[in-house]
Amino acid sequence: MSIPKTLRRLLMAAGLALPLAGCNTILLNAPGDIARQQGNLIIISTLLMLIIIVPVISLTLFFAWRYRASNTKATYKPDWDHSLQLELVIWACPLLIIIALGAITWITTHTLDPYRPLDRIAENKPVPAGVEPLEVQVVSLDWKWLFVYPEQGIATVNELAAPVDRPIRFKLTSSTVMNAFYVPALAGMIYTMPGMQTELNAVISDTGEYEGFSSNYSGAGFSGMRFRFHALDQAGFDGWVQQVRAGGRLDRDAYLELEKPSEREPVRHFGAVEEGLYDAILNRCVDPRRMCMHEMMAIDAAGKGAGRTGIEGLEARNRGDLRGRPYVQSAMCAAGDAPAAGLNTSLSRLAP
Repeated sequence: MSIPKTLRRLLMAAGLALPLAGCNTILLNAPGDIARQQGNLIIISTLLMLIIIVPVISLTLFFAWRYRASNTKATYKPDWDHSLQLELVIWACPLLIIIALGAITWITTHTLDPYRPLDRIAENKPVPAGVEPLEVQVVSLDWKWLFVYPEQGIATVNELAAPVDRPIRFKLTSSTVMNAFYVPALAGMIYTMPGMQTELNAVISDTGEYEGFSSNYSGAGFSGMRFRFHALDQAGFDGWVQQVRAGGRLDRDAYLELEKPSEREPVRHFGAVEEGLYDAILNRCVDPRRMCMHEMMAIDAAGKGAGRTGIEGLEARNRGDLRGRPYVQSAMCAAGDAPAAGLNTSLSRLAP
């Protein structure tokens, strides 16, 4: 008994689609409350747009079949050019969908703002009173991730852990180029940039091991810039912290060595972290010979950034130059120049 061609094709299509049944679409079924709300937004937006897409595709196929050249029974009206009823449907339906999408996007954009502190850990489950967020300071390096836990005084490379049902506040920066921190199970991606700090508030609801990575290309070792995120109960997290505390010390010298480009770096633990290290990374002055960005900006804000007298180093423009104002010469000072007397910078602290 032969199988009809149409049925055979359907069985082949079902066989090809069968392996997809085992896929875990974590983006649409995330254990993190923020990621789950973002997944719901994708589903709602897709369904709203399908209200237009499905009828348009269906009618396109119907018209192609209905008004094919061989169908002599189809109505032929060469002079037809307008229908008020069709115009109303064609314009009103997309307009209503755009209004609905706009309203949903406006609400969720503010509700899921990564900088906004969490007011719940799950649907109908507010943050318990007295629970403070777990702060994690994140630094993207070439090509690895550094995680600093100021509350616990520890740090890790390419390994992240957090207790379930406790809000997490990430503070993120980069050592060199822009990257993007992304744990699909936890929340949407957030960029990391040198000399700047971004924030991300999130929470994980189910224990497990999840993948994290950089979703912004940053050079040769980008493909190996991945880490594991461990969602643990409180006892498991406490045990993980004790395990990390068996590691060495992360001070400025160790960080400068770690900062050097390397690919597929193994997991590393640091049981102690030098105080103020993250702020030094953020302000790009881990090397004590460099002035911190916040100190430099404070000097500029005081009007003393163009030289020791406030105008030293400014060069007048040539006559006829429409830009008008004086400008800073490219070679205003040299590395060996002594800092101004009393200037409270990293340079002045090293001066004899």
